[in-house]
Amino acid sequence: MKRTFFLIATVMVALTACQQKSDDDEAAQLLTEIETLYKQGEYRTALDSIESLRMRFPKSVEARRKALRLWQEASLKMAQQDIAVTDSALQTTTAQMQAEQRIYERNMLGVKKDSLQARYEALIGVVRMIRKRMADSPLK
Repeated sequence: MKRTFFLIATVMVALTACQQKSDDDEAAQLLTEIETLYKQGEYRTALDSIESLRMRFPKSVEARRKALRLWQEASLKMAQQDIAVTDSALQTTTAQMQAEQRIYERNMLGVKKDSLQARYEALIGVVRMIRKRMADSPLK
């Protein structure tokens, strides 16, 4: 009886170890795909894939560690792109506002400018936070 229990326990441990190795391999393959997406500039897709990796392979520590760094880098790139778009819109709106002669339209452009300015400043804060976390993180 004890021998049968020991045999069953040994087989279960072996199967679990094989499954973990297989999960690590699959996670590594998915991580390679994520790195490719990142290099191609597909940051949103890369972030979605990292979320998928986290859910599907919770025990693949090494892949998750590398994915965290990619998450930070992709988030930073997305925020920087958003800053560029927002800054461009802010500059355009400011120029339109200065050229506008009608009071109502000028005021409405002022509201839009204020909104863009607030968005711009918030995005700058996001970039600062990401950079701080990347600097504080032992992952490199």
